[in-house]
Amino acid sequence: MNGSTGPVVLKGHPSRRVPLHFFAAMCVLAVSLFMGAPGALSQDASIAQRRAQHLRHGINLSEWFAQVYDQKGYTKEHFDTWNTAQDIDSIKAMGFDHVRLSVNPQPMFRQGQADRIPADYLGYVDIAVQMILARGLAVTIDIHPESDFKQRLTTDDSFVEQFADYWRALARHYSSTNPELVSFEILNEPEFHDRFRWQGVQAKLAVAIREGAPQHTIIAAGAYWSSESELLFFDPLHDPNIIYNFHFYEPHIFTHQGATWSTNYVHYLKEMPYPSTPENVQEAAALIPDAANRLQAIHYGLDQWNAARVDGEIRQVAAWAKRWNVPVTCNEFGVYRKAANPKDRAAWISDVRTTLEKYGIGWTMWDYSGGFGVVTKENGKPVPDETTVRALGLKMPGASH
Repeated sequence: MNGSTGPVVLKGHPSRRVPLHFFAAMCVLAVSLFMGAPGALSQDASIAQRRAQHLRHGINLSEWFAQVYDQKGYTKEHFDTWNTAQDIDSIKAMGFDHVRLSVNPQPMFRQGQADRIPADYLGYVDIAVQMILARGLAVTIDIHPESDFKQRLTTDDSFVEQFADYWRALARHYSSTNPELVSFEILNEPEFHDRFRWQGVQAKLAVAIREGAPQHTIIAAGAYWSSESELLFFDPLHDPNIIYNFHFYEPHIFTHQGATWSTNYVHYLKEMPYPSTPENVQEAAALIPDAANRLQAIHYGLDQWNAARVDGEIRQVAAWAKRWNVPVTCNEFGVYRKAANPKDRAAWISDVRTTLEKYGIGWTMWDYSGGFGVVTKENGKPVPDETTVRALGLKMPGASH
């Protein structure tokens, strides 16, 4: 999920450029070492399959170490106060079993010496990770940079080398944690239009992580925004200890209605219904001033999005996972709260969640207390939204099933 307020400005010395042909050769080598046929993957996929059972129903902790909108910025004060032990206790009490901890690498990324991660900043992340593990929750350390960082990876070979250095060092730092409960997500929502380059880059980064942490599970994704269609294109890496990930926000016109950072016309929308029919979208469609974009809302109605339509999308991912005998997780899905009807929002969340569970796919809702949140904060205290909690099949803190 990306709702950036702007890039983090970094300073550093220009690094020595690696010749393109050299980097291309390295990517080919990485792919040849890390790509495999279905039979080769199945020989030890049980490790990743077992660990995927710790990632059945989770929540994203956003705006803490990534996408920081707090005026304090990336500071100790923000890290100490944005989420506290009370928040982690609330997550545990609602029945979540894991947390996806988004971490922006940019504030601790040293140009030209990316393997030298600043100890003070890393220490703040350590406190969060230990706080989560102490409650018996699993944690995925999700590297979640701003778009400018991801764009550099699409064209700058030397920057890919540095990012591999960073990942090797970060993985080594966390290699002493429990590999049953701590996993590493290579990159949130890659922005690679070139799928083949991403195949090579991701393979190289996976090698670096594996060098740093031989026992831990890696989470990989498709090339562009971690979408399910991109995952279908992807051939699994030749490493059995990997879980494959996709994000599900379909259809965006419903899940992102009212958002200012998405496709421009969706900011006009409110009360866009779900399930959709040709008739019930007319009122919301009329809010869009230009005819071409209004047609997108009409199409949403004609497509008749409902539980069966959601099933048709997710079923394709389940078939891909079965073909390759690999575990899959959906570690982002949700609906922006600002303009959506709460009951329709809950209906979409419930349909997606139950469909994922039908196919044995774990899920991680976006997000805990942000614009898509399962809680709101009142005087710094988390207040769970019962409608959302119930849609997730979970329980209100203090309540019994």
